[in-house]
Amino acid sequence: MITIRELYRQGYEILSNSDIDDAKVDAKLLLEFALNMTSSEYHMSYDKEVSNDMCENYLTLIEQRATHYPLQYITGTQEFMGIEFMVNENVLIPRWETEMLVEEVLKECDKFSTVLDMCSGSGCIATSIKKLGKVYRAVGVDISKEAINVGMYNALKNEVDIEFVNSDLFENVKGKYDIIVSNPPYIKTKVIEGLMPEVRRFEPMIALDGTEDGLHFYRRIIADAPNFLKDNGWIFFEIGHDQGKDVAMLLAKNDEFKEIQVIKDYAGNSRIVKAKYERANGSY
Repeated sequence: MITIRELYRQGYEILSNSDIDDAKVDAKLLLEFALNMTSSEYHMSYDKEVSNDMCENYLTLIEQRATHYPLQYITGTQEFMGIEFMVNENVLIPRWETEMLVEEVLKECDKFSTVLDMCSGSGCIATSIKKLGKVYRAVGVDISKEAINVGMYNALKNEVDIEFVNSDLFENVKGKYDIIVSNPPYIKTKVIEGLMPEVRRFEPMIALDGTEDGLHFYRRIIADAPNFLKDNGWIFFEIGHDQGKDVAMLLAKNDEFKEIQVIKDYAGNSRIVKAKYERANGSY
């Protein structure tokens, strides 16, 4: 028999030797997950012995993480905006940068707002907006049927009513919306090979690759958005740290987009672009 403290040390050593960032944190979180205990219970149980079956289960998870398989895919969950979401290999793992996108959208929402979440993935954006913003209607759109299934599960789990549409961008979308929000694929193809292995090897490439210049999906969304935005509606994008000027210029090419803003994150990097849509007189 082995104690929890000794088992943790084994897990940490394996992860550390495999060049896993935050090996200590991941070894602890996987131990809590394997033993089905809270953090408080973990800290109070250092000297408790663990059965051979539990030990084997934990070390199996550790070996999986040692391949750089993401922790969140192992546990099946990720917290976002204080809400727990189910994640798997069909969707990107929600990140703190995207919380800023949701926060900016919520500033323009009210209970009568209709929101379209383009490239919705896990549904974390639409679900968070509907749950925290109390908006009238939220629609999530994704080209991946598997991602749509994850989004539907997360909406149901968090007790919010969200419509999901399986569509190549606006192809199957109907109606007009007060807000369009999107965290589209925006990483340049040549940059992907330089990403950390957790991302480039395991997260869905369809949700990462923004093609040669990283701007492909911004161009497509901006071109069609006027057909789906209400007058005085807003469009919001998450962007890469070096894409603020380019995305703002794409919006500015259509003079119906006003009040274009590039918003920096807490690290001082450009992270959000937003613009107001004002339909020209006589346009439809």
